[in-house]
Amino acid sequence: MILEVAILKIKPAMNQEFEAAFSQASSIIASMPGYIDHNLQRCVEVDNQYLLLVNWQTLEDHTVGFRQSEKYQTWKELLHHFYAPFPVVEHYVQCLSIHSGTPLRIPRS
Repeated sequence: MILEVAILKIKPAMNQEFEAAFSQASSIIASMPGYIDHNLQRCVEVDNQYLLLVNWQTLEDHTVGFRQSEKYQTWKELLHHFYAPFPVVEHYVQCLSIHSGTPLRIPRS
């Protein structure tokens, strides 16, 4: 599993519009092959900043399957005009998980 991470900085005074557009765009990403789940979190300290976390089965499901799809064009139209600056998107693979205080090492594949 691959975790896509993006810090989204939204233009001032556009939070409500962005959240409404993101709600609409969520069905696009959720329909893509390899998609597992996603969540959007609003920053407590910085009013116009959000954290987007998306779990994908593989890196290519995001970078090729989603980003090179026709549906991505609609995603862009709905969301990209809110960003200032455009976000850096990075991908992570889990290496350690803590549940109830007990570490669980994840083997490398």
